[in-house]
Amino acid sequence: MSTYTDVLKTPGVARTITAQLVSRFPVGMYALGVLLHMELVHGSYAAAGLVLAAISAGQAIATPVTTRLMSKFGTRWLLLFTVVVSAAAVFALAVLQVPLWVDVVFGAVAGVTMPPIAPAVRTLYPRLVPQRQLAPLYSLDATLQELIWVLGPVAVTFLATTFNPTAALVVGASVQLVGGLWFVLLREIGNLRIPPTNKRMGGVLKKRPVLLVTVVGFLMIGSFAAAEAGVVSVFGHDGPQAGIVLAVSALGSLIGGFTFGHRRITKWSLAIRGGIMVFGFLLAPFVINIWGLSIGMFIAGIGCAPALAAVSAIVAGSVKFADTPEAYGWVNSGQLIGTALASALAGVLIDSNGPLGGLLVALAFAIAGVAIAAIFRKHQPDLSDGIHEPPPTAPVEIPR
Repeated sequence: MSTYTDVLKTPGVARTITAQLVSRFPVGMYALGVLLHMELVHGSYAAAGLVLAAISAGQAIATPVTTRLMSKFGTRWLLLFTVVVSAAAVFALAVLQVPLWVDVVFGAVAGVTMPPIAPAVRTLYPRLVPQRQLAPLYSLDATLQELIWVLGPVAVTFLATTFNPTAALVVGASVQLVGGLWFVLLREIGNLRIPPTNKRMGGVLKKRPVLLVTVVGFLMIGSFAAAEAGVVSVFGHDGPQAGIVLAVSALGSLIGGFTFGHRRITKWSLAIRGGIMVFGFLLAPFVINIWGLSIGMFIAGIGCAPALAAVSAIVAGSVKFADTPEAYGWVNSGQLIGTALASALAGVLIDSNGPLGGLLVALAFAIAGVAIAAIFRKHQPDLSDGIHEPPPTAPVEIPR
């Protein structure tokens, strides 16, 4: 913990991490919030799923584009525009009584303009701390984001049951707006200048480490989405058991991140951390009850935050500063698409084979991710000496 304490003592780091966590918190609320609200409005889970799909597809398609535009329009102005428009679209979903196709359009707008705060802050980190602290900072970021996935669904459930699903969605949009404005107005963001890249759109994927972590992130995050579907199918929606198991998984991720996520990144780190996830998913199908699933998901979670920290570090150590926003945008899109496809595949196998089908999809995705990380490890940078700060291609002075 002393490693993380030293990082947080660096001027600007604590407020930046806090602001970005608050601004991203609604991401953990929207899936369940939109599902409950749209089912209430349109009387159909299929209709709700259509709106959710529009949000996810819009975000996956647009994130590499919006991150690239930060260098053209300025980080602060691009984030300000997306924060306001996306929150307004979610407000419209919550309060307007309109036909389903209009809600789908609102969902698509909300997804396309979802502020690229995670890529922005990961681009900023190398400007906040010396290179020796970058790996611990990425680990801390990946670990703390688990709070979004633990507390977000809890907040939605509390608001939906205490008030109604509409209130839950309104609160989520409000938090996005307030938190997003807080993040945008940070002086660290105001002083961040990202030089324009000389690459064509998508050119950063020609960097083998970026393409590698995009594919591995697609598989590893997809594995957790499939496991979540499997866990929910075991217990259904009427009891707390599924939520308990998923919370235990997130707790494992928190512990894993704080315990060894800060360690130096070698060419084997991504495969080893993913291997912990495989071990957990391998155990889960053997005892499909709350205790067996909790143990398996806890172990899988231990590898999650450290693996995500390794992904961020590999990007930071592989591309020029001007290309990092788009690189993180592609990584984010890969994870979104992996979540959607793994969930869909798990759903099909759950319908035909029961909960075991979803858990096996999770295991298969995790094994594939580890295998690719291991086989193509030579395409990863060796960061055992730390992540070297990008060259000063643009003047960035952050007031202390």
